[in-house]
Amino acid sequence: MLISSILTITVPVADQGAALDFYTRALDFEVRSDNPFPMGRWLTVAPKGETTTLLLASWFPDMAPVGGLVVGSSDLDALAARLREHEVAFDGPSEQAWGRQLLFHDPYGNGFVVSQA
Repeated sequence: MLISSILTITVPVADQGAALDFYTRALDFEVRSDNPFPMGRWLTVAPKGETTTLLLASWFPDMAPVGGLVVGSSDLDALAARLREHEVAFDGPSEQAWGRQLLFHDPYGNGFVVSQA
């Protein structure tokens, strides 16, 4: 196998500190790395227990937001409640032909599709 895994997905953010707050407080992600980097911080987060991380990168000011990051949740109703608590706009949960889903954007316009696993 030439490629065996996806390690990190770069997610453009304007403010790494504020992004870290959003991902850890609103989404309950954990910090995987937070190290000095020539252009800011090498700051990665991930859902607890998962190996693929999101790199919260502020050094790509012209990078368009990432759209359609598909992630899973075992409880979309609990996620909706959590997003509501943190004043994050979202659509759903809704029933689709393939199952339940919920849609939201982070404060920087990066779009997430959450499918109930």
